[in-house]
Amino acid sequence: MKNPRDIIIRPLITEKSMDLAQENKYTFVVDKNANKIEIKNAIEELFKVKVEKVNTIRVKGKMKRVGRFVGRTPEYKKAIVKLRAGDKIELFEGV
Repeated sequence: MKNPRDIIIRPLITEKSMDLAQENKYTFVVDKNANKIEIKNAIEELFKVKVEKVNTIRVKGKMKRVGRFVGRTPEYKKAIVKLRAGDKIELFEGV
């Protein structure tokens, strides 16, 4: 089994994710090869909460240009995790 810290890369803090946090849903950038079961187990182990549901989205990189140089932003996978009623992740509370 993978280390949970290798599966959960970082929390994703945006306006939309903060609105979802009011509904007890938290957003994380995760390893591209991780599946929903691995994500669920990693969140439960790292934050000591109970996960009800995991939704995953693969975000494609966008084309960007700086002067005459054309590049692409990195692709990543994000997971929206719904927690059991009453559980909270303190990482999102202070933002």
